[in-house]
Amino acid sequence: MENEERARIESFLSNHEELRQLWEQHLELEKQLDELNSQMHLSPSEQTERKLIKKRKLAGKDQIAKILAQIDA
Repeated sequence: MENEERARIESFLSNHEELRQLWEQHLELEKQLDELNSQMHLSPSEQTERKLIKKRKLAGKDQIAKILAQIDA
């Protein structure tokens, strides 16, 4: 995510509970993904976990985008 987009999201966190929760989840998933990506080799279960994390992260990003679109409306 770009710095401008992050700053925009963070500007709304104190006034929007759902957005705050989604953002916290996004950051946690990002951290988990970074940890997996830092490993030289992943087991098959870790590879599966990485795919699931990516899907959850993308779904959350879509929800964040919808909320931001509603705020702009």
